Amino acid sequence: MKVCMDIQAALGQQAGVGRYVRELVKHLGPLAGEDELSAFFFDFQRRGLDFRPEGVALRGCRWLPGRVAQAAWKRLGWPPFDWLAGGADVYHFPNFICPPLSRGKRSVVTIHDVSFLRHPETTEAKNLAWLRAQIHRTAQRADAIITDSDFSAGEIVELLRVPAEKMHPIWLGLTPFPEPASAENPAARAGVAGKYLLTVGTIEPRKNLPFLVKVFEGLADEDLWLVIAGNWGWKTEDARRAIEESPRRERIVVLPGLDDASLGQVYAGAAAFVFPTLYEGFGFPPLEAMSQGVPVVAARNSSLPEVLGEAAMWVEGYEAGVWAAAVQRVVAGGEGVAALRAAGRERAGGFTWGEVAGRTWEVYRRVAAGG
Repeated sequence: MKVCMDIQAALGQQAGVGRYVRELVKHLGPLAGEDELSAFFFDFQRRGLDFRPEGVALRGCRWLPGRVAQAAWKRLGWPPFDWLAGGADVYHFPNFICPPLSRGKRSVVTIHDVSFLRHPETTEAKNLAWLRAQIHRTAQRADAIITDSDFSAGEIVELLRVPAEKMHPIWLGLTPFPEPASAENPAARAGVAGKYLLTVGTIEPRKNLPFLVKVFEGLADEDLWLVIAGNWGWKTEDARRAIEESPRRERIVVLPGLDDASLGQVYAGAAAFVFPTLYEGFGFPPLEAMSQGVPVVAARNSSLPEVLGEAAMWVEGYEAGVWAAAVQRVVAGGEGVAALRAAGRERAGGFTWGEVAGRTWEVYRRVAAGG
């Protein structure tokens, strides 16, 4: 069996889908056995890849800019992806959308979540328009759909109206944080002097940061800081206003652009990880916090109960006082919090990219066999 995977997202994104693609392709190669795996990407500027996946044949397209191909796919539905990427029995598109394929070609698509359908008001306008225009056709055309959780599988079945037997929920893996170049915590370098609460993720409406700032303001009697580790994303006006107008703004620090090693340091130094998200398809940040032994306070919604299990302190709804009380209990420590830390480490240890890759190969083989 020959499999071709579109790895374009690995070139332009370090987090999110980019990380998924990079880690998956690196772990798929060693498990190929007698099968063959190729990885296709546009490389008109001849930058190449900054990683070399073992057991994977790289197919870089250097004669056609990717943006030109994308425009042709959007406007003309042509040329077929396989004309550019070469022959294969199964094509895997890990970034939500399937481009055109020749008739009879089999495909797998990864639709990580459908937050853009459930909460369209939180999605960047251009991306929302593109996904809405393509996602139903993709879901119908794909022979199999991989997604990040059982929760997301149910959402896709409901909102995209695809048969449940087409769905293959596969939890994601965690990547160990590399050793940092400096022993100094980046939060300390940014002026944080003492215990801090942490949240991580691109700053966008779904992360509910104005509410988190309100919770932090309710902890004025606590000698705490709030660290927000993430790049500024889209529709950030409310988050910026909440931070700038907060009476505790001097103790709120935003840390964009952290590399993986620095992010690991920031996680490890936190007194608690606080995650009042509105919706998640999986939930990398709280799981990463658990891997560093940090207790997690999280909203009980969407995929989070499935992924985090009983290793988090759960909060129902969005009452700031209730959240503040939960955070106070965690920061105060004690046997219960020590147990929470231990449970979190154990929970996080069960998410490996090797498992993700093995289950993904099972999907490929099923699709290739016509299942």
